[in-house]
Amino acid sequence: MSALFEAIMLVCFGLSWPINAAKAWKAGTAAGTSWMFLALITFGYIAGIAAKFVGNDINWVLIVYFANLIALIANWIIFARNVVRDGKRHAASEEGAAA
Repeated sequence: MSALFEAIMLVCFGLSWPINAAKAWKAGTAAGTSWMFLALITFGYIAGIAAKFVGNDINWVLIVYFANLIALIANWIIFARNVVRDGKRHAASEEGAAA
């Protein structure tokens, strides 16, 4: 029963990542996205996965952990894309201001 509750918690948290990724993709900017927040959440998921292995509690809930981690990696990729886009916009605006 505890695995079911753990999976429900992970699904609830995990649903936020595709929503966040879509919002960040549409926004096209990294403004408002904290790399430290993403790093802490990533570390938390990795720690949860490690706990399953260290505690020899390997069960179907690991699938949910890995699904969430994949969605979180997508957020990292979109964040990196948006940082690059922000840098290009900033460089273009500085060139325009210098002209």
